[in-house]
Amino acid sequence: MNRYPMWKYLLILAVLVAGLIYTLPNFFGESPAVQISPLRTSMKADEALLESTTKALADAHLSTDLVTLEGNSVKARFADTDTQLKAKDVLHAQLGEDYVVALNLVPRSPHWLTAMHALPMYLGLDLRGGVHFLLQVDMKAALNKALDAATGDIRSNLREQNIAYSGVTREGDTLLVKFRDAAARDKGEAELKQKFADFGLTGKDVGSEMVLQAKLTVQAERRIQESAVQQNLLTLRNRVNELGVAEPVIQQQGADRIVVQLPGVQDTARAKDILGRTATLEVRLVDDEHQIDANGVVPFGLDAFKDRDGRTLLVKKQVLLTGERINDAQPGFDNRDNEPAVHINLDGVGARKFKEATRENVGKRMAIILFEKGKGEIVTAPVIREEIGGGRVQISGRMSTEEAQDTSLLLRAGALAAPMEIVEERTVGPSLGADNISRGFNSTKIGFMMIAVFMVAYYLMFGTISVFALAANLLLLVALLSMLQATLTLPGMAGIALTLGMAIDSNVLINERIREELRNGITPQAAINAGYENAFATIVDSNITNLIAGIALFLFGSGPIKGFAVVLCLGILTSMFSAVLVSRAVVNLMYGSKARLSKVAIG
Repeated sequence: MNRYPMWKYLLILAVLVAGLIYTLPNFFGESPAVQISPLRTSMKADEALLESTTKALADAHLSTDLVTLEGNSVKARFADTDTQLKAKDVLHAQLGEDYVVALNLVPRSPHWLTAMHALPMYLGLDLRGGVHFLLQVDMKAALNKALDAATGDIRSNLREQNIAYSGVTREGDTLLVKFRDAAARDKGEAELKQKFADFGLTGKDVGSEMVLQAKLTVQAERRIQESAVQQNLLTLRNRVNELGVAEPVIQQQGADRIVVQLPGVQDTARAKDILGRTATLEVRLVDDEHQIDANGVVPFGLDAFKDRDGRTLLVKKQVLLTGERINDAQPGFDNRDNEPAVHINLDGVGARKFKEATRENVGKRMAIILFEKGKGEIVTAPVIREEIGGGRVQISGRMSTEEAQDTSLLLRAGALAAPMEIVEERTVGPSLGADNISRGFNSTKIGFMMIAVFMVAYYLMFGTISVFALAANLLLLVALLSMLQATLTLPGMAGIALTLGMAIDSNVLINERIREELRNGITPQAAINAGYENAFATIVDSNITNLIAGIALFLFGSGPIKGFAVVLCLGILTSMFSAVLVSRAVVNLMYGSKARLSKVAIG
């Protein structure tokens, strides 16, 4: 009656052991470390960087606990913060400006745990300290920028096609293209439908003028707004690198907001300055006739920049085009061989300049250079095959789909696509973060101890079993959060404390139901079985309602509320497992083999 098959005991044991393994990394603490990451997305951390880092530290006689290559960065661990600070200065001087050298804290977990991908939870800003910004993207400004650019493009296009028009004006979110006769309007409408698919066109007569109304489609507006947020995200990531933040959090929140969290940064003014900077794009011609001499001197009238493969190219100083003339850049495919490519749209002035430059330089290479922090990097340098008009440019050649996506984002990330306003700003000191961790841990510990005392005193042996199940629940919850690499915040710690209180309710229901069955005069074995079986439906009903509330918080909440909701939902699932399966397994082991059980210690 009160026995599990062996496989079920083994399954429960395996789950508890896995929970213990993935919880352990949270108890080893963290070591001071220095993280070295490439400054630009086109650069990669490799074995060469690992060797350079190790050699630089050895030459400076700085001892390290461990130097490893992790993802796209190299991390060097040290025994104390003094050595960490010295190592940062040494590495910054040795590696130069191409790499970000940032202070960091890395787990002290043993290698066998790390090999199993057992990592500690990441601590949120309120527990670690740093700066938090919530930025609002001005979506109206993004649409205005697109409409202003389209106004000039329409003028240039009609002029190039020799279509007579009397003016292009803007009224609100509608563009008005005016013609003197219906024939010109029909011809203009056919041309604009082909070249400006993002606009819906409607004919209208205003006095003696034939007017064509152009309005962005809903899909185009949505795409422009989404592109503005994505461009701002990438631009912010590029700028945050200058702050030397080891693990920044830059993510979209809702449709038009961006969260920027900078752990360890306490200078709010400097953070604002970096986030508000602009970058630029330039198009220049590549000079393949000259070379840098043996002394490293660049010939007169030329500049030297590195491309994405690390090769140095010479380009002319004359700027053919700047990023201000790029309206949009989207990933796509080459029309001829269907290979990944990047499609660029230029405004009217840019289209005219680009047409002239490509007509006069067929067969030469053209470099697109991204400038950030005063340093330029060549994103791509294609050969000009023919004159390119119409303001639509295609970049292709030896490019994967992912590279096309990244390049299009880089081309759009020269500057913010739309203005942003800081609507929320918080600074959390490191001492306050440590105090928050201590308070949160103590509140959970005290809450657990008080629940344990009450359950043991009130339900005796069954109370002790309930406390063991509650400990298993806490173990599994922390293990799940660690496996998911969730960010633990103060609301998350509140969720853990709340989960403890909610989880014990299930055991209270079971224990009270067993008591009730014993009062009705049935045998202890039957009472235990009936208590678990009859309480199960009530436990499921109560937890499902809580789970629905948690899911609603996650779907419609934001930031800290989502963190609380994640802990709450996971805690509900682990509490059902521990309260029903774990406690029942222990009870079965203790009482299930006794055929003539006369009484049980349940108070």
